[in-house]
Amino acid sequence: MPPTDRIRDHAGQGATTVAAHRARRRLRADQARQLADLLRHQLLTGGFPTGTLPHESTLAADYRASRNTVRQALDLLRAEGLVERQPGVGTVVVARKYPHGLDRLMGLAETLREHGRVTNEVRTVGPAPAPAPVAERLHVPPGTDVLYIERLRRLGGLPLSLDLTYIPLDIGSALLGADLENTDVFRLLEAITGRPLGHAEITLEAVTADAHSAAVLEAPRGAAVLMLERLTHLADGRPVDLEFIRFRGDRITMSGLLHRSL
Repeated sequence: MPPTDRIRDHAGQGATTVAAHRARRRLRADQARQLADLLRHQLLTGGFPTGTLPHESTLAADYRASRNTVRQALDLLRAEGLVERQPGVGTVVVARKYPHGLDRLMGLAETLREHGRVTNEVRTVGPAPAPAPVAERLHVPPGTDVLYIERLRRLGGLPLSLDLTYIPLDIGSALLGADLENTDVFRLLEAITGRPLGHAEITLEAVTADAHSAAVLEAPRGAAVLMLERLTHLADGRPVDLEFIRFRGDRITMSGLLHRSL
């Protein structure tokens, strides 16, 4: 074989080796993400009641994964702030996410009552002209005053969500003297109107935390937060509460029970 052909053949083998190595790395990264998803579910549903995860070798055997894959999966969970490695102890759970159901119309304090007391820091409350999109959703003329409320909600002293709320002023004016620090707005609305809430339209998406939201939520600037937009109606169909709620994604998990219908 001429020298030039031998060089080409060797170069081809090198390229094949590099490609195979990259393919193995991609496969291991995919497997690590899959394992992290399974372990995350266990973390969030109390699957490790002692607060300590099994040894890496045990996880590798249980999930039929390599030790390297297990280590990468745990690295992903560490980056999320859910676990950390403690010398002499192992991998321990250091943070938890609280469940927020999407299949029932409930205030945050009602939703999380089993996990502790939700407190509200009322940062702003008072009449404000309704921006056109808000007026349209609440069925009031543009520029009409509505009640605007901004609250920081905490659970166990930790910031959980930043809530921006708009309420028609004929109802909202009665909230000006209400105990917004200790009572969900939903309960107050039902008490004021004497009517039950009926349904809500919701949109959930991930957004980047702006400087203000990040500072208030004590989250890194530019971090992703869960943004829940919810328009709540009375039982008679009148829209009475438009909310934009930014949740810390590392402290809340959304869940619901869905039924298939065609």
